[in-house]
Amino acid sequence: MLKALKYRIYPTKAQRSRLNRTLELCRWTYNETLAYRKNLYEAEGKTVSKYDTHKLLPEWKKEKPELNEVYSQVLQNVQERVDLAFKAFFRRVRNGEVPGYPRFKGRGRYDSFAYPHSGFKIENGKLKVSKIGDIKIKLHRPIEGQIKRLTLRRVPTGKWFACFSVEEDQTLPPWKDGSMVGIDVGLESFATLSNGEKIANPRFFREEEKNLAKAQRKLSKSIKGSSEWKKNLKVVDRIHERIANRRYDFAHQISHRLVTQYGLIAFEDLNVQNMIGNHRLAKSISDVSWNMLVRLTESKAAYAGSKVILVDPRNTSKMCSKCGAIVEKTLSDRVHNCPHCGLSMDRDQNAAINILRLGIQSLRKTDRSPTL
Repeated sequence: MLKALKYRIYPTKAQRSRLNRTLELCRWTYNETLAYRKNLYEAEGKTVSKYDTHKLLPEWKKEKPELNEVYSQVLQNVQERVDLAFKAFFRRVRNGEVPGYPRFKGRGRYDSFAYPHSGFKIENGKLKVSKIGDIKIKLHRPIEGQIKRLTLRRVPTGKWFACFSVEEDQTLPPWKDGSMVGIDVGLESFATLSNGEKIANPRFFREEEKNLAKAQRKLSKSIKGSSEWKKNLKVVDRIHERIANRRYDFAHQISHRLVTQYGLIAFEDLNVQNMIGNHRLAKSISDVSWNMLVRLTESKAAYAGSKVILVDPRNTSKMCSKCGAIVEKTLSDRVHNCPHCGLSMDRDQNAAINILRLGIQSLRKTDRSPTL
């Protein structure tokens, strides 16, 4: 199995300069590759593969010798990213979606580069990277397994991180029987469990909103590109980073608790992007980051002997969990009152019970434990 491990690195001033230089050269290669494929198709109607674009690199290095400062496989990986962008574009076209054509990367819009196979190793507590040097790394946990790939990433605040893709030969635990839960995510409460437990909504963005607005006003009043503007921009970026870190840590804690306690965890398969179209709720929906909770729970479930099921969200809030009747509600109705069977309970708990029932039904019969 492949796992992603992320570590903070502390490059020296000279190494930071080389890292930033590498990002700019990768950005140039990305834009040149995109322009070549775009112009060739418009002029001759021809498409090219990533292997065809790899053959352009030796000529580009003659015209632009500074490309030799970048490890060769890093530049090839940049062209693979362009190829993936085109494949995603054509996939959306085939699926009838509104596709976005691959875009050129502006200055500061390219923030990572990868060593896909070689050119790096960890030795004597340092990360040795080809063309960059020996970088100090904070190995807060051991790397177990074979490292397959290294990605170096710069975040808006200027910090650098090393992300390893590690292949582990690990025996997964058997599925835990009996313990199961349905989860209804919301805005009033972050989540409501089918057993009636509610997880409070921390509202991290709302807590920082005034500080962020103050920092953004100072940024807007400074001259773009000036030293004061850069200083104010870093303050804004730090606030956003603090919000993201707190939100990520919260989702990690909740997902860890869920996979530890339950063998079957059922969520609604929500299309959050469509829900954000509601301008009244967009800020609150973005703040709770439901997708992050689902994604982290899925990634932990296999290692904890749990299963995550995503169910169709239609009518989970309207359906009575006791008799199955559809009871219409508005957003302001917080209690489910069924006129058919007389059931009265919290609206979100009623939905969570329905989600759990759908999750159990979606399991194959061979997957169901005697308890289920």
